[in-house]
Amino acid sequence: MTRSLALVLTACLLAACQREAPPAPEAQPTPAPAAREPGAADANAPLELRVTTLDGTEWDLAAQRGKWVVVNFWATWCAPCLKEMPELSALGAMREHIEVIGLAYEEIEPDAMRAFLQKHPVLYPISIVDVYAPPAGFDPPRGLPMTYLIDPDGVVAEQYLGPVTAHDIERDIAAAGGPAVPAEGAGTGTDA
Repeated sequence: MTRSLALVLTACLLAACQREAPPAPEAQPTPAPAAREPGAADANAPLELRVTTLDGTEWDLAAQRGKWVVVNFWATWCAPCLKEMPELSALGAMREHIEVIGLAYEEIEPDAMRAFLQKHPVLYPISIVDVYAPPAGFDPPRGLPMTYLIDPDGVVAEQYLGPVTAHDIERDIAAAGGPAVPAEGAGTGTDA
């Protein structure tokens, strides 16, 4: 009987040590908004991007308002990046409503980049970005190429991980309410 009494007393003591029941859901305080991670952006807020291009010019995304902007993270060693460069160059040159900028995401000296671009010329501006501190508002690329389609208000309309074509970009612009995709044969001239 002493053993039974000891078990009952232990059970009562354990029951007395339980936590209070949490308040009803409606009584719980609302948690504070989570802090944004570096690079994370409000999906509806215009992005900011200010970079110095290889030719020494300041390039500002805010100055491109009213146009669709293609922000392409790439590197000289990335074969898919090199393959899409001529098509992005033609797209930016042939469509007045589209601007393209290349962000070289690698550790490379400006002179080495200039030499590379002599062999692989493009008509859009190139900026070398710091791989340890990519532009604020953009997450570090998960792979290359990584391309952002920015709408005329400066908001990300689409993201592409991996190669992208001019047709993909123009299709997504049209789907978001921009100009329609040109008829077959009226494209950038790079269709395969």
